[in-house]
Amino acid sequence: MQNIDLILTLSGGFAAALVFGYLTQRMGLSPIVGYLIAGIVVSPHTPGFVADLEMAEQLAEIGVILLMFGVGLQFHFKEFLAVRRVAVPGAVVQSLAATALGAIVFHGLGWSWSAGIVFGLAISVASTVVLTRVLSDNNDLQTPIGHIAIGWLVMEDLFTVFVLVLLPVIFGSTVAGPADLLAVTGLAALKIALLAAFTFAVGGWGLPRLLTRVAETGSRELFTLSVLAIALSIAVGSALLFDVSMALGAFLAGMVVGRSDFSLRAATEAIPMRDAFAVLFFVSVGMLFDWQGLLESPALVLAALAIILIGKPLAAFCLVVLMRYPLRVALSVALVLGQIGEFSFILATMGRDLGILPESAANILVAAAIISITLNPLLYRGKVGIERWMERRAPRMARRIRARTAPDVDGEPELPPVSPDRFHAVVVGYGPVGQTLVRLFRENGIGVTVVELNVNTVRSLKEQGIRAIYGDAARLETLVEAGMEGARVLVLSTPQIQGSREIVRMAREINPEVRVIARTEFLRECGELCDAGVDQVLSDEVEVSLAVTEYILKDFGATREQIDRERDRVHQALLPTSVPGDSST
Repeated sequence: MQNIDLILTLSGGFAAALVFGYLTQRMGLSPIVGYLIAGIVVSPHTPGFVADLEMAEQLAEIGVILLMFGVGLQFHFKEFLAVRRVAVPGAVVQSLAATALGAIVFHGLGWSWSAGIVFGLAISVASTVVLTRVLSDNNDLQTPIGHIAIGWLVMEDLFTVFVLVLLPVIFGSTVAGPADLLAVTGLAALKIALLAAFTFAVGGWGLPRLLTRVAETGSRELFTLSVLAIALSIAVGSALLFDVSMALGAFLAGMVVGRSDFSLRAATEAIPMRDAFAVLFFVSVGMLFDWQGLLESPALVLAALAIILIGKPLAAFCLVVLMRYPLRVALSVALVLGQIGEFSFILATMGRDLGILPESAANILVAAAIISITLNPLLYRGKVGIERWMERRAPRMARRIRARTAPDVDGEPELPPVSPDRFHAVVVGYGPVGQTLVRLFRENGIGVTVVELNVNTVRSLKEQGIRAIYGDAARLETLVEAGMEGARVLVLSTPQIQGSREIVRMAREINPEVRVIARTEFLRECGELCDAGVDQVLSDEVEVSLAVTEYILKDFGATREQIDRERDRVHQALLPTSVPGDSST
């Protein structure tokens, strides 16, 4: 019977999430809104199908672990340090300001101070998914606005990890006074330090070797399984052996793997699993929503929204302005942070499990999340209008902000990203053809990136100073990391590449102007590749036929004109009409 309940919960939750996620996506909203609504639809508080909340929450725990593992994978010290001057103090001060507002406001509305603090912490954290989506949709992801916002969010995530570790220590223990609090906090810090040291020392030595052995098998299934096993095993081990949260263990595991050559492939393999289980997390949160409870406390929802949509953005705006950034940058960063998401629910769930938050907190958080996530893209698109309104209503303040702008960040608020190489090529595969192409590109001063699934080849290329990425070119993230957006040419240098048509399709989505050259083994595959968008196709069968023809004609003493004429005839006889131009060149 439990198996049936599990299947029903999975199928019903995923089906509802698909329907409502698709509808919200088509409406230009974040699909997280759809997932939360799906949870409401399959909850006991609405008529119709009812999913098993306990099972959904247990499965959602895996989503939390994989979310934290993904954060660790994508945590890059270099990118973070580039905006540390504004991101570190900004994220910390804004989080503390939102927490203080939440504690004061909700204590005034009848909650305990501890409940107000925990709820304030929950609504202080913005959603990574929503923020990156909004920035990407508005072409701001690779601008100073995007860099600051992402760095800010990384700091928020780190702050959240720290809070997740401390909450069970502070509220799950019998703390008698400040001395006891200091003692348990120090013990928790010691356990965290030991876990980090163990993970980076032992994991840093063992995990890359384990992944190398698995990668050498060439099995995608085994590599995916190894990533999942690493994330879950270290997360569970951190809880059992070091008595800290599984979320922290997963985060540290992600950081260790992220420092290795397997970071990109691990991320691309983990993303589908992470997204699937994260959907269940949002569905399980939505299942906690009770309309009746919401109608009984509308003031609490309005208070939460006021902090999320006004308090947090205002604090962020003031902090960015104090750091002497332009008005447009300050407005953009403030607006994009005016929402809550995945980590808000993780904090609130822990607060509920520890008995800190009242039952009504889940209703308030879900309602605030749906409204803030829905409004956030709309508010961000109106940033230019808000800036003009400020210039009309408060011209003196706008002039003072511009006058204080630092010289190194002055000028256009949305600076262009660093320009790519004058001519950049992406080569998939490093066989004999790929090696020749890379050598020719480098000799002619052309930037080149190699995408390869042989980890030893990737390491060898890096030692030679050649930019190489270990990953599957059929994954969108791999092509983005390879620099497809600024590439002039993409070469599929081996005929055995799996998913060639999907690679071409995604490359065209990223960069419609890229010129694609593909190699295929059989003549019959030329038409399919051309239909997929390849500009030129090189068929091994055609090239062998041409080589044999040329050899025989030379042996018989044919002139160059005769050889060229026969080559044209071979092309016309063998190449399909769908192949554009001369595919042999």
